[in-house]
Amino acid sequence: MSSAIGPIEITGAALFALAVLHTFSTRYFEHLAHTRTAHAGVWHLLGEVETVFGFWAFVLVLFMALAYGWGTSSRYLDSLQFTEPMFVFVIMVIAASRPVMQLAGDLVEGACRAIPAAPALAGYFLALSLVPLLGSLITEPAAMTLAALMLRERIFTAGVSSRLKYATLGVLFVNVSVGGTLTHFAAPPVLMVAAKWGWTSGFMLSTFGAKALLAVLINALAVTLLFRRELAARALGRREDSRTRVPATFVLVNVLILAAVVFTNHHPEAFMGLFLLFLGLAEAYRRHHERLMLREGLMVAFFLAGLVVLGGQQQWWLQDVLSRLDETALFYGATALTAITDNAALTYLGSLVEGVSDEYKYSLVAGAVAGGGLTVIANAPNPAGFAILKDHFEDRSINALGLFAAALPPTLVAVLCFRGIRGQVGEIFDAALWAEWFAQLDGPFLFLLILPFVVAVVGLWSSRRM
Repeated sequence: MSSAIGPIEITGAALFALAVLHTFSTRYFEHLAHTRTAHAGVWHLLGEVETVFGFWAFVLVLFMALAYGWGTSSRYLDSLQFTEPMFVFVIMVIAASRPVMQLAGDLVEGACRAIPAAPALAGYFLALSLVPLLGSLITEPAAMTLAALMLRERIFTAGVSSRLKYATLGVLFVNVSVGGTLTHFAAPPVLMVAAKWGWTSGFMLSTFGAKALLAVLINALAVTLLFRRELAARALGRREDSRTRVPATFVLVNVLILAAVVFTNHHPEAFMGLFLLFLGLAEAYRRHHERLMLREGLMVAFFLAGLVVLGGQQQWWLQDVLSRLDETALFYGATALTAITDNAALTYLGSLVEGVSDEYKYSLVAGAVAGGGLTVIANAPNPAGFAILKDHFEDRSINALGLFAAALPPTLVAVLCFRGIRGQVGEIFDAALWAEWFAQLDGPFLFLLILPFVVAVVGLWSSRRM
């Protein structure tokens, strides 16, 4: 471990661990909101996943201010980059607007006609395959927003089973994480390392493209076939819109704004200006818009900003762990680590290790994107899908352990595609390799890795006894 470890680093790691535990316990707070009504508002606030990391980040900033003065706290905040939370907020609101959704719906409907299957099944399959792959062009947050809205309209409002909801969510999160790797600018974990390592879209397409495409198609096809009877019986086709269609010219203007935001994703002063232009057009042409997803977008941005604040204090142990792993252990380690930290932060910290091989670089990024669907904090776009779909689950809350279990099979498919095509598929079942990986890990890190899932199991058991 680094020698420069002080009270701030220790406190930051402890609060990060508490935030991870909190994400697995939100359903318990929602239960308290219904049973302890005297303070229902507080319990409901703590039960919102989007507030978890923002809340604990506030605790960290308050601790730094009280213990070391406001100057230390403000300098720490000034040293952080909040471009990603701002970008996700902007792209989520624009991608969910009526003109963009109309165009996306038309594209999916056109593709449905080319698939020899019932429209409901075809639409479901495309929402989990075509739209996540489009994330390589329109960015993963935009793809997550579009896919989640389509699935909400077709599946989640149709009274389907809880099993189908969780299976759909797990595949959606994994496929969006994997589907954005065909270019160098769309997936946050790739974006973090592309400039330093000289990765271009051509490199990404040739190195990750076929594997990502295969994983996305297998996952989408598998869940569609597994639930084909329930989908055929309950899934809805695209609803007929009684409103006047948005004119093609206005759709084009909004798509151009979306494209400009994607192009300027590194420059908040540019994409925020474009966003203000979008808001002005939305206000001027209200008849072509529904309610903009401003609240949902702000909540997701708050979540991601909290993750940035807390994540900034994890470098002292996370980078040390990554630097010790060999190429094989790194791939599986990155997949596992992504469950408890944002995969973009993971790849960024890994990129700080100097003198690494091409195999190291591939393993780090491939493992990070393969594990990007295991939890809501694993990939930056996940909170966007979470915010859009959570109201259609029991108690208006998504169980973290249920999401983890649902995302595990598609994650294994991604692992087999990224690792098996490049190396030996059988190594995932090699107990000796797993033992070697665990032997390389520090005791405190193992504790942090395992504790959230132990607490989740206990929490689930307790909630079933209530």
